[in-house]
Order: sequence, then structure tokens, then C-alpha cells
Amino acid sequence: MDRAELSAWLRLLETPGIGLTTARRLLLAAGSAEAVFELPAVALASLCSARQREALAKPPDSLDALTEQTWAWLQTDPRHSLLTPADPDYPPRLLESPDPPLLLYLWGDRAALREPALAIVGSRNPTAQGKDNAHAFAASLARGGYCIVSGLALGIDGAAHEGALQAAGRTIAVVGTGMDQVYPRRHTALAARVAQQGLVISEYALGTPVLGPNFPRRNRIIAGLSQGCLVVEAAVQSGSLVTARQALEAGREVFAIPGSIHSPQARGCHALIRQGAKLVESAQDILEELLPLPPRPAADPAPADEPELLDSADDANDPPVLTVLEAMGHDPVSLDALLARGPWTAAELNAQLLELELDGLVARLAGQLFQRRTTA
Repeated sequence: MDRAELSAWLRLLETPGIGLTTARRLLLAAGSAEAVFELPAVALASLCSARQREALAKPPDSLDALTEQTWAWLQTDPRHSLLTPADPDYPPRLLESPDPPLLLYLWGDRAALREPALAIVGSRNPTAQGKDNAHAFAASLARGGYCIVSGLALGIDGAAHEGALQAAGRTIAVVGTGMDQVYPRRHTALAARVAQQGLVISEYALGTPVLGPNFPRRNRIIAGLSQGCLVVEAAVQSGSLVTARQALEAGREVFAIPGSIHSPQARGCHALIRQGAKLVESAQDILEELLPLPPRPAADPAPADEPELLDSADDANDPPVLTVLEAMGHDPVSLDALLARGPWTAAELNAQLLELELDGLVARLAGQLFQRRTTA
């Protein structure tokens, strides 16, 4: 893509009032982004409204600056690139999904787009067991030959990316900001590792800040890239269920991990299972449904580069200190697992467990297991 073509794409997609549906219609009629602005008035009149035609006639004031900024971004790193539906690397699965994006910003190895992929999504505030499950499932599925797709968010998303990276597998992070930012900020280093071993993707122009509506929209890309979608933990009203619905609309398989009936984070998964999602207890359940792939050869994870994305000021505070009850989640858990999840010594943990047990908040089970007590 040369500078003139880049400018035409940015002009088309950044013109106020021109959504993806209209832009797609114009591209189909014209054949290219540059040709859109050479269409005769009669043709334009049949493709868009009078207000849209008026907007298209005048380039946005910020177009030149945005073109220069984007061109410079493309030159700063060979792993920076753009992708349009005309590119042979554009994934057929995404192209066939509802409302495919027209321009994608890529940071990393675009070869990841050619691999079979599975989405793993879930709560930003998961239980400790939920994070462990996301990490373990992602690692197993990555070793099984699948590229793990998620949204780089806190909680389940981050654990899924980490699991894939630890297994030396591929992972794709679809973000909801411009590629010159990372959200959440504490995942800046994780984004760099994903770009080193996989791919970071955005459909938003450079400089796009953190905007709430962008995140549900990016979920359709997560669903569209993937052969299936695994929901690890989710509330009934959550973005993860939006992704699952979009996966169903795109004809993908949806999987859900069940949890405790007392856990709010499990209710979304239970709702999906009632609606027909496949209940899974292991990564093998998913591999059997999707047909196993040749296992990925073992390899050492690539070293992390210094992140090149700019931080966004979102969660500057350190994460809150984990309590024992939070670390327990709602499932039976061993003393060793609790020690691994928290900053406690064995003596400190035993003392806290005894206090919680005396307060009636924790039950001691057979096999040296502990479980949070919750009234129905």
C-alpha cells in the first residue's frame, strides 16, 4: 500500500457518517478505496444519502496528519502492517463472518492469521480458579495446534494469552484502541510478548482512545477469527456472552466451563450451556469436537521485546491484594494451590484458614481440601 492508497482508505473510513456498511457498498462499486472518490455523482446517489455524499466530498481536517502518523508507524517496525479484504492474508473465516472489518492494523507475525484458531474469553474479575482454568486450557489447546485468540483484557483474557505463550504457541490479541496505545496499561509488556510470538490486531485508527463502545465491536473480530469460542467465566450480562453470541451468529462452536452454582462468574456459562453450548471439563473435550490437529513442535518462547505501544492512563494503581477467600473461588482447593495463588507462607495461610473456618466461611473437606461456604 503506497501513501496515496493509505490516504484514500483513511479518508473513507474516518469520514463522519460513513459506517462499514456504506463503505463496503462503495468499495464493491468502485473496486478500490481511491476509486471511491472518483465515482460519478449518479453512482454515488444510488449508494449513499445526500448527507453522506456531502461528507465524502470534503476530506476530514485531520486526514493529512493521520496519514503521516500512520505512514510513520508502518516504517518504524517491519512487524507493523495493514490488512484489507483484498489482501491474500485476510483470513477467510473473518471475511465470511457478519460485518468483517475493512482495514486492520497488525503488529507481529501475520502468519498467525493462517493458523486454526480458538477464542478464549471471560470475566475481567475472575476467581483464582477461573484464571488457572483459562491458563491451563489455553496452554493445552496451543500445544494441540490452535492459535489462541482473546482481547488482552484483565482476567481471563490475559491468562489465556499467558497460557498460550508459556506453551510456546501462537496467540492473537484483538484490541479496542489505536495501536499506539495499550489498554489496560499493565498489559503493555504482555502486548509486546504477544506481538513477538503472535499478533496484535486493531481496526481502529492510530490515536483512538479508550472508548466503551469499541470493545463490544472488537468482540466480533475475536469471534470471526476463530473456529470456536470457549467461555471460562462470565456474568449473565457481560461482554464475553456478546462474543459467544457473535460466534454463534458466525456459525462457530461455543464451549463453556461450568462452575459453582454459588459463583456469580459461573452464571453466564450456565446460561450458555442451557442454550446449547457444549459443557467442557478439559481441553480434550474441545479438541475432540473440533478434530485434533498435528501437535505443535516444542519450542522455547521467544524473548520479549521492549514494548513499542504507548501506555494509556487507565489503571495506574497496583492490583488489589488478593484475599484468601478470593483465591479460593468456589471450588474445592488444596493447600498447595492456595499457596501458589497468594503471597502467604504456609503458616500464615493455615492461620487464616483456621480463622475463616471458625467464622463459618470455609469448610475443611476430605483429602486436605478447602471450600468456601455459601448459603443458597
